[in-house]
Amino acid sequence: MTHQFPSLSPEQKKELSDIAQRIVAPGKGILAADESTGTMGKRLQKINVENTEENRRCFRDILFSSDPSISNSVGGVIFFHETLYQKADCGKLFPQVIKDKGIVVGIKVDKGTAGLNGTDGETTTQGLDGLSERCAQYKKDGCDFAKWRCVLKISDGCPSALAIAENANVLARYASICQQNGLVPIVEPEILPDGTHDLQRCQYVTEKVLAAVYKALSDHHVYLEGTLLKANMVTAGHSCPKKFTPQEVAMATVTALRRTVPAAVPGICFLSGGQSEEEASVNLNAINQVPLHRPWKLTFSYGRALQASALAAWQGKTENKKAAQEAFCTRAKINGLASKGEYKPTGSADQASMQSLYTTSYIY
Repeated sequence: MTHQFPSLSPEQKKELSDIAQRIVAPGKGILAADESTGTMGKRLQKINVENTEENRRCFRDILFSSDPSISNSVGGVIFFHETLYQKADCGKLFPQVIKDKGIVVGIKVDKGTAGLNGTDGETTTQGLDGLSERCAQYKKDGCDFAKWRCVLKISDGCPSALAIAENANVLARYASICQQNGLVPIVEPEILPDGTHDLQRCQYVTEKVLAAVYKALSDHHVYLEGTLLKANMVTAGHSCPKKFTPQEVAMATVTALRRTVPAAVPGICFLSGGQSEEEASVNLNAINQVPLHRPWKLTFSYGRALQASALAAWQGKTENKKAAQEAFCTRAKINGLASKGEYKPTGSADQASMQSLYTTSYIY
């Protein structure tokens, strides 16, 4: 017989639920600034800037010390370990800079992927060892939420039942450990956009993956009101010859989510998955205009799709700091509007925002 043993106190539940609601308050989403050192290097390389700790700090200072009005469209920022302990030009630690704007501080806690033997290159995600201690330390250091990314892919034999089950279980274990330490877990089972599959195949796989994830979260007694989901939009594979409209993407995405994600989850923050900045905003806007009941907030957790224009404007030059900040603020405001279904594209999108940000088998 299933017996319920207490896992979280009413106070712990209230704290987690309040944090989650703050992050996805109306018109707000998440800035994912948790790129690893290697990934950040690839970004900097595109603008011919050397990958040094100082240059990484400089670019993140541009984002974090933007105009305080940014808090109208950004509810949370995900940090990478290094960034959590760096200081802004003003001498304040980055988490404090973010908190002073009324934005919630989060941290990436996974340790990357590891291959699943006997599969077609599928992976699980590492980092459960010592996770409880790391979460306790991060909570002390000012974090209130965490992120863990699992990766699945679509091909003839993928995702396999093993990959789906293993990644669902590891996400549930991570979520449970975070909640015990007062951190809201962002659960991210990303289905990569690589491949020739069409919209219907992606929708089918997304439904199967999310159904498995929420079954695992239930099995592990995770308190759903104190979690967020970071999901891929349902899109065709990058190499699919047929192109689908934002309205078709939106309908397939919302349909898949309605079939699998409990209404108790406060918000779903989409990853941009290599879409251009403009595409990610237009699709998010369409998702929030679908004529179906949507019981959760549907917003963004964008990295590349919030930073590309700012990076292009900065070019590693101090004198471009203001222009880069303006580019970032503009994009954040657009996504804030899109998260309410209120973005009206003017057709004057610049080059940087139209650029595809797709990378094969993207490693964060």
